Amino acid sequence: MNSQKTAFITGITGQDGGYLAEFLVAKGYAVHGLVRWDCIDGAAPLRALEEAGKLKLYFGDMCDTANIISLVKTIAPDEIYNLAALSHVKVSFETPASTFDINAKGTLNILDAVQILGLKNTKIYQASSSEMFGRAPAPQNEETKFEPCSPYGVAKLAAYWLARTYRDSYGIFVCNGILFNHESPMRGEDFVTRKIARGVAAIEAGTQTKIMLGNLDSMRDWGHARDYVEGMWRMLQQEKADDFVLATGTAYKVRDFVVRAFVQVGMKILWQGNGVHEIGYDEKTGRVVVRIDASLFRPKEVDCLLGDATKAKRVLGWEPRVFFDELVAEMVNSERQKLWNGETAAGDSWCKTG
Repeated sequence: MNSQKTAFITGITGQDGGYLAEFLVAKGYAVHGLVRWDCIDGAAPLRALEEAGKLKLYFGDMCDTANIISLVKTIAPDEIYNLAALSHVKVSFETPASTFDINAKGTLNILDAVQILGLKNTKIYQASSSEMFGRAPAPQNEETKFEPCSPYGVAKLAAYWLARTYRDSYGIFVCNGILFNHESPMRGEDFVTRKIARGVAAIEAGTQTKIMLGNLDSMRDWGHARDYVEGMWRMLQQEKADDFVLATGTAYKVRDFVVRAFVQVGMKILWQGNGVHEIGYDEKTGRVVVRIDASLFRPKEVDCLLGDATKAKRVLGWEPRVFFDELVAEMVNSERQKLWNGETAAGDSWCKTG
C-alpha cells in the first residue's frame, strides 16, 4: 500500500507555489501543479523538480470548470492548495471582472470539484488575504471585521465565504489562510518590495538612476514566503478545519523598506518635500534616487495592515523565523548577485493566475 501523500497546487508558478512545492517534495509528497498557458515561463524554477520526477505540471485554467474537475479527478489529491489568483491590488482596479472570475469563481470550481467527486478525505487550503481587512483597525486577527478596499480584496472575501459555506454545508475540510504580506527574492517584479530591491541593486550597478514609487506611508506586516508556506501545510495537518491569520506582528512603512534596502549598498537616504513632490536622496552625493509617481497610488488606499497570529501560534505551533531586516537584506542581495552574474530578469518572474 502506497502511503505517499499527493498534493495539488494551483498557482504553482507563483512565489508561494514554488516554495510550497519544494517544501512538500522535501516531505515526500507527490506534487502536481496547475500552470496557465501564458505563465509557462514562471515554471522555469520548478524544472529541476519536474525532471527529477518529483513534480508533474498540467496546463489549465481556474475559470474552466470542466478542466478543474477533470484534473482533480485524475490527481485525486490528499491536499489541494489553492494559491492561484490575480493578486496585484492596483491591477484589480483595472481588471475587476477577471479578478473576480479567477479569485472567486476559481475557488468555487475547486470546492465544487471536491464536492461533486465525493472526495471526502481531500483537504483544501484556500489562500485568503490580509487585503480583506482593508481599513479595519489594526492589529487584525480572525475576529476582525472585514472592510476590503479593492476588487482584489472583495474577490478574496467572496472566496473566503465560499470556503466557509462549503465547509459548513458539506463538511469539506477547507481552511482559509489569511496571510499578511510575505515576500522573497522570487516575488513578482511588479510588487513594490521586489521593485525596490531590483531598483537599489540597479542604481548601485549604474544601470538605473532612480526608483519611482507611490504611497511611501503605507504600512504593511512583511514576512518571508518560506515561513508562510509551512503555515499553510500546518493548517491541513489539523484534525478540524479552521481559519488562521499568519503574520509577524510588526508593521513597517514602504519608506522603511526603501531606507533599509539602500543600507545594503552603503547609501543613507534622506527625505525632502511632501506628497507627490517628496524625494529621497543619497546623503553623500545629494543624488535623487527616489521620486513619487502619483499614478502608482491606489484609488482607495489601505493605510495599515498589521496581523495578530496568536491563534496560529497556539493551535498550529507556527511562528515566523525571518523578520523585516533579514528579509530586506536577502531580497536586495539576491538582486545584486544576479547583476554580478550577468543575469537578466527573464525566467525569474512568477505568474500565479492559474
